[in-house]
Amino acid sequence: MTVTGLLLAAGAGRRMGMPKALVRDDDGPWLSRSAQVLLDGGCPQVVVVLGAGADDAAPLLDGMAGVTAVRSADWAEGMGASLVAGLAAVVTEAALVHLVDLPDVPAAAVARVLASGGDAHDALARASYDGRPGHPVLIGRDHWDGVRAAAIGDRGAREYLATHITALVECGDLATGTDVDRR
Repeated sequence: MTVTGLLLAAGAGRRMGMPKALVRDDDGPWLSRSAQVLLDGGCPQVVVVLGAGADDAAPLLDGMAGVTAVRSADWAEGMGASLVAGLAAVVTEAALVHLVDLPDVPAAAVARVLASGGDAHDALARASYDGRPGHPVLIGRDHWDGVRAAAIGDRGAREYLATHITALVECGDLATGTDVDRR
């Protein structure tokens, strides 16, 4: 299956006090680490969607083979705008959507969701953590029009996934899958 990793990293991170694409911890920058998780998990290419702090974030991706950054002009409208911008840049049969603010999600979770995907163009699967749906989310091209229509504000693909049969891939043994909104 040909899948592009799609890393959403455009938000301002108001609760964090800075764009999440610029956050670093003891293990380094979240942005480059999250892109590497997608690569190591089996995505041969990764599209990173930047917005707030894009000029400072883009250099964090320099030298990463297989990683391309795009900018969401409408990033301030919410995650939905970033998702739409990212899908527009993907040319493969499916996208594996991940968020930059999930620093404990490892490559093994990406690989597990990818392995569950079935036929690429109609795939719809997502990681779950102790039964709680999370990211990454595998979305085949057959679903992109519906996802784009539902991607309004900060909802992203949530409503679309809630109304379509989506395979849940348990990853609670690998990570918490908790998004980090505050320092």
